[in-house]
Amino acid sequence: MAVKTVPLHIGMTGDTHIENLTKPVLSAVVQSGLVAGLVTVFIKHTTASVMIIEDEPGIRADTKDFWDRTVPADPRWQHNTRNPGEDNGHSHLRGQLQGPSVTIPFADRTLLLGIWQQIVLVDFDTQARSRELIVQIIGE
Repeated sequence: MAVKTVPLHIGMTGDTHIENLTKPVLSAVVQSGLVAGLVTVFIKHTTASVMIIEDEPGIRADTKDFWDRTVPADPRWQHNTRNPGEDNGHSHLRGQLQGPSVTIPFADRTLLLGIWQQIVLVDFDTQARSRELIVQIIGE
């Protein structure tokens, strides 16, 4: 059993920006030299999430609409009112609900995703920033 850890840095624009991570994650698996195991993709931020979706324009639009309806931006969130200058209370709540990571099995150096499944990063914050992710590969 071996463990390989690969950092990823992705520039994001915020406002429910979605970035497909499937190719860089697959590349990390292939470059690890491991043939089979599990890969976890983890974001080191509280206002963004990693998830699996069918990555097509309609789902991207629906994802933004879903989060805007479910946890709307509101200056009355306590995070905003207790921290002068903050406006991203909703971003933290969205990140809490969605979660920071996904784990995907792989075999023969191939991600065992369903035909339409793609790994994506969703940035809920109110401003552009660079996001740091950790891809950890465990296998043999």
